[in-house]
Amino acid sequence: MQKVSQIGSLVTVPQKGAKAKLLINGEFIDSQSNEYFKVLNPATQEVESLVPQATPAELKEAAKSAEFAFKEWRKASVIARQGVMLRFQHLIHENLETIAKNIVNEQGKVLSDARGDVIRGLQVVENLAGLPDYMLGSRISVAKDMDTYTVREPLGVVGGICPFNFPAMIPLWMFPVALATGNTVVLKPSEKDPGAALMLAELAIEAGIPKGALNIVHGGKPTVEFILQDPAIKAVSFVGGDAAGKAIHAGASANGKRVQCNNGAKNHGVIMPDADKEHAINALVGAAFGAAGQRCMALSTAVFVGESQEWIGEVVEQASKLKVGSGLDKSSDLGPLITKGALERAERLIQSAADEGATVLLDGRKPTVEGFPNGNFLAPTVIDNVKPHMQCYQEEIFAPVLVILRADTLDEAIELVNKNRYGNGTAIFTQSGAAARKFETQIEAGNVGINVPIPVPLPMFSFTGNKASFLGDTNFYGRSGINFYTQIKTITSLWRQEGVSMNKPSVHMPTIR
Repeated sequence: MQKVSQIGSLVTVPQKGAKAKLLINGEFIDSQSNEYFKVLNPATQEVESLVPQATPAELKEAAKSAEFAFKEWRKASVIARQGVMLRFQHLIHENLETIAKNIVNEQGKVLSDARGDVIRGLQVVENLAGLPDYMLGSRISVAKDMDTYTVREPLGVVGGICPFNFPAMIPLWMFPVALATGNTVVLKPSEKDPGAALMLAELAIEAGIPKGALNIVHGGKPTVEFILQDPAIKAVSFVGGDAAGKAIHAGASANGKRVQCNNGAKNHGVIMPDADKEHAINALVGAAFGAAGQRCMALSTAVFVGESQEWIGEVVEQASKLKVGSGLDKSSDLGPLITKGALERAERLIQSAADEGATVLLDGRKPTVEGFPNGNFLAPTVIDNVKPHMQCYQEEIFAPVLVILRADTLDEAIELVNKNRYGNGTAIFTQSGAAARKFETQIEAGNVGINVPIPVPLPMFSFTGNKASFLGDTNFYGRSGINFYTQIKTITSLWRQEGVSMNKPSVHMPTIR
């Protein structure tokens, strides 16, 4: 394995049109597959790389490699695993720009947002500096010469299934936490943009992850089904859309695996009349249209309460100023959507809104982007007078489209948000402590912002989406992530100081006083 000593030296940086490699048993190898997915640059439609559908034998070898590596990796001390994570975060810092540029080419984000993708994942790794505290058990003396204590132990081999929209952050939500807690990993990046995950895996190996502890497999449905079905894999983490999330949760659960699934979202920003108008409008526009709306925590829905409805025109004005273009153009505010299919779906939902009686105040369909005639571009779009029954409200559009609903009171706005099936996140903009308190107490979404548009918790907390946005019992990263990747063992120990043995066996249930 080539050592990473400076920015740009990563051996896994994809070459234009080259085949993406698998990582199995500590080696980056070419797949023997005859089936490949094209990774297309969303701004140009150029082929960035070819991603194999890993063969059944390759998938099985990856799981066996992880299973074998677990036998030794689980024995590594907490301090040793902490040290690996400290080295890993340093290497990510060193290579951040290289990874971010790959994200621009494969996913389409503007460069500044791609850097943010890496940084928010990096923070999860940095938080693992506190690993010893996270792994502490408990102990108490329960009787004379008898103690009961708990220890945290890893599960074994765990699987990760990643989405396209955060090709660095979501893998970093998964495999560092799993590895730090003593597990080994089989990770499937999105077949649309796997480059960042491969680069991060290379850095993890340089940081000291042992051979076979982290494996990268590629593909579509067959790879997902393997992760759900292979008996060596004890737990599955997934971030992505509703249909896939439901199937993965059901499949993993049916096979006795622990599972966590972050699914779709419809996040509401509630704008109160007493809000700081300039801050609220800028925050809403940034959160709705940043990353071309391809964030599970995007504020894709605004609820204007009372007199704040008079500000809607200013939202449209600010949105119309945003520039759509290539992610490598420093003047671009948002890049293209990931695929032509995603673009066509968003355009259909915009049209459905108009057909159902909503008002398209700003129509971003078919923008002209100089120099990029084939890009999957959709400019900021604002739709007013939306009703809850409309398709544009019922579905997650996952594009730079803001739908606007109106409410007369805060109570009406809270009721509207709570009736939505999703519960990933929400935000309120107000200068009233009483209104903020009422909102945070009564709202049902899992991540709540008060004058904060994208309230994704930092990794000392956990990502706590709820309702239809999350399936499973234990959330991602933070203490919840540690809990997901570990199991508690409770030991009750008796060492008699007198050294006297019992005269005869006891057959009744032990009772302790």
